[in-house]
Amino acid sequence: MKKVRACIGLVCLITLLAGVYGIIHDQVTYTISPEYFTKFKYEQFGFEPNWFGGHRPTVAIIGFLATWWFGLLIGVIFGILGLIFVERARLVAVTLQAVRSAFLLTMLAGVVGFFYGRMYLAQAGVSWWLPENLTDKAAFITVGSIHNFGYVGGLLGLLTGILQILGNRKGRLPQQLPTTA
Repeated sequence: MKKVRACIGLVCLITLLAGVYGIIHDQVTYTISPEYFTKFKYEQFGFEPNWFGGHRPTVAIIGFLATWWFGLLIGVIFGILGLIFVERARLVAVTLQAVRSAFLLTMLAGVVGFFYGRMYLAQAGVSWWLPENLTDKAAFITVGSIHNFGYVGGLLGLLTGILQILGNRKGRLPQQLPTTA
């Protein structure tokens, strides 16, 4: 029963962490291209900027709503896989290591998306839909690239975390994990 409670706690924590990541991520990308939100994301989410007290709070809510569900997915998958461990402490340690890897890969993918978007896509152009009357088309494309790469990074992080958890079932990774209940 302790393992199941730990698993449920991890799912809740990972879901919350993903939402907080989305808030921070979207605050950064709003700084790069406010138009990405005012001319695209607000409409996508059906939001008006004044509903939540202005642009920054609205962007924060969009960030949370855009990512919490992926954290739930990761949490459920990692949590269920973590039940392969006999000891609760090992379940928690290995799962948190997988979560760290998933978040790092997601962040790294976003950074790659920034450079790809800024240095290539903004000059080469895109086949995506772009709103009319953009004042900074390059910034809009850059932020679109960051967001797209972030989702790819999340998927890579999910796969990497699964492999880490399964690789740890026989104690191969990492050696410093606790082995007591």
